[in-house]
Amino acid sequence: MQHTSTSDTDAFHHLPVLPDAVMASLAPQAGDRVLDATVGGAGHASRLLRAVGSDGFLFGCDRDPRAIQAASEQLTAVGENFKLFQGSFDQIDLWGLPPLQGILFDIGVSSPQLDHAERGFSFRAKGPLDMRMDPAGALTAADILQNMSEAELARIFFEFGEERHSRRLARAIVAERSHGRFWQDTAAFAAFVEQTLPRSREPIHPATRAFQALRIAVNDELGMLQRALPQAVRALAPGGRLGVISFHSLEDRIVKRFFQEQAKACVCPPRQPVCTCQKVSTLEVLTKKPLVAEPQELSENPRARSAKLRVARRLP
Repeated sequence: MQHTSTSDTDAFHHLPVLPDAVMASLAPQAGDRVLDATVGGAGHASRLLRAVGSDGFLFGCDRDPRAIQAASEQLTAVGENFKLFQGSFDQIDLWGLPPLQGILFDIGVSSPQLDHAERGFSFRAKGPLDMRMDPAGALTAADILQNMSEAELARIFFEFGEERHSRRLARAIVAERSHGRFWQDTAAFAAFVEQTLPRSREPIHPATRAFQALRIAVNDELGMLQRALPQAVRALAPGGRLGVISFHSLEDRIVKRFFQEQAKACVCPPRQPVCTCQKVSTLEVLTKKPLVAEPQELSENPRARSAKLRVARRLP
């Protein structure tokens, strides 16, 4: 998702994805109030803060306290007219924000989280089976693997990872547990998945979908997104713009359908002669197709290859 350096201080230094597309689509102006709901290391937020200038204001949010600290340091170098919230972006209604001219969501796990083995997000390095974006969260990937039933595990792998062999994997996990065996780290579990699932011609590692599914389940990512989008619309001033960057089809589908539903002016049956639903459109969709990275950005930041940006404007 972003390029990162190795020091702890710079661990959340961004090369943000789709930076030019975000700025062009949200079109922040001097004096605007904007929200970066997934502030990370402030890659996008720094650009937004510069654009709104000293008369504007930036709000930011992240579940990861280390991201909040890193973002604060980055933003202070730009200006002091910002405020950061450490928490989930499905709490927008609780923050008492003024009407906003722009909101950005950059959904999913960040490169610093992926690249730091101790967070347990990646199978490419040995780390704990954790995967919590907020280290204070109660549920870990190990909890899911140790305690959930075969049916629950199969559902998680199928719905959140789109894993075709979800039942086979869930059955094997429960069988391992029944023999008192468990995986001590991410590398061991990834090796188990690779041994369990049939060989595939796909270029991705066999454990990719299982890890995605566990991460989404641990952090309730799809539920948070579904809860946050209506709150974002309520927080926008008329004419304000909402941009959402997603990294896989599950997220993108939620955003696409939400935008389509909010853009509809009537949901009455097609044959009904008179509208009785009294539905009012709240959004105008500005991106018929999602915006994606250009070849130059992909050469500089390969993790942008799956990024999709959808943008909508709040109607009066």
